Amino acid sequence: MALAALLTVVLMTGGWEAWARSQGLRPADMDDSPQAWAQLRRQAGTARVAIVGDSRILFDTDLDRFKALTGEYPLQLSIVGSTARGLLEDLANDPSFKGLLIVGLADTSYFRPSGLGYGGMYMHSSERNGKPSQRSGLFLDRLLQPHFAFLDSVYRFSKLAIRPDHGWRKGPDSPYEDVWKISETYPNRQYRMWPQIETNPYLQYQARHAWDYFKGPKISNHVIAAVDVHTREAVSRIRARGGEVVFVRPPSARPIRVNEDKALPRAIGWDRMLRFAHAVGVHNDDLPPQVQNLTIPEFSHLNAACATVFTDAYVRRLTQLTPRLKLRVDAPPPLTRADCVKAG
Repeated sequence: MALAALLTVVLMTGGWEAWARSQGLRPADMDDSPQAWAQLRRQAGTARVAIVGDSRILFDTDLDRFKALTGEYPLQLSIVGSTARGLLEDLANDPSFKGLLIVGLADTSYFRPSGLGYGGMYMHSSERNGKPSQRSGLFLDRLLQPHFAFLDSVYRFSKLAIRPDHGWRKGPDSPYEDVWKISETYPNRQYRMWPQIETNPYLQYQARHAWDYFKGPKISNHVIAAVDVHTREAVSRIRARGGEVVFVRPPSARPIRVNEDKALPRAIGWDRMLRFAHAVGVHNDDLPPQVQNLTIPEFSHLNAACATVFTDAYVRRLTQLTPRLKLRVDAPPPLTRADCVKAG
């Protein structure tokens, strides 16, 4: 009976693993989690460079390219579905952080009236997600996920079983409205666009649908003024202990950008905020033409190859804006759109 049970488990596990790989899942892809974030967050006191923000700067930054250009490997503390403002204030309230903080933001997310989104779940968990059970769970994940693709949390059977429901039941929200898998995660929380979003039309359209084109009401002047004040205060606290803050606005595709601009025009959002905080930043619109019009498969995040190109462009610009980053003498040559977008 024991041999029969063992054989059954091996066959079923092997079958599930084979199916997972046929769906484009890869064993090197490790799930992100509050525990993985907390593990890096505890290193903030010794970090020379850290990045906070929402999912755009998380997807759109190639950490290896960053190091190749500057010699610095940044601490990636951005969180999907969060607001960069909450993470900025979290680091501003940490007296141990004295490095360069890069704040990546999507305008309407940064200027949301209230709430931290998923960032609250990551930041407010007990003892920074450092309980023994949480740390052991992270250890087991890191031990097994490099070998098994079926452990992907977004492709668990419990989640797949409800996905065929596209609003058949009246009342409950359809699972089709949720964000499904769009990313892969590698060591040090290096996010990449999941290749299936580029090649699978069904999954690509579902991801676009989940964003609802960033539709929303116009952000009030009262909220804008309050966010400007909070930003300046947070930047001032970090500077007072020897740190520095710079801002980065990654690209978004036109179907989403048009709604972002309606809700918050650049002049009264990004531009005014930088002036009020006496800060500098890199806006995608201001980068050279040769790094514009990159590939954004689901309209909000760059694919992996173009994320490297964008990282190359914004980091080079940052080295001109702050003495905290210097371009290495042996830095690789600049990248262009041709390095990630196929001709035609």
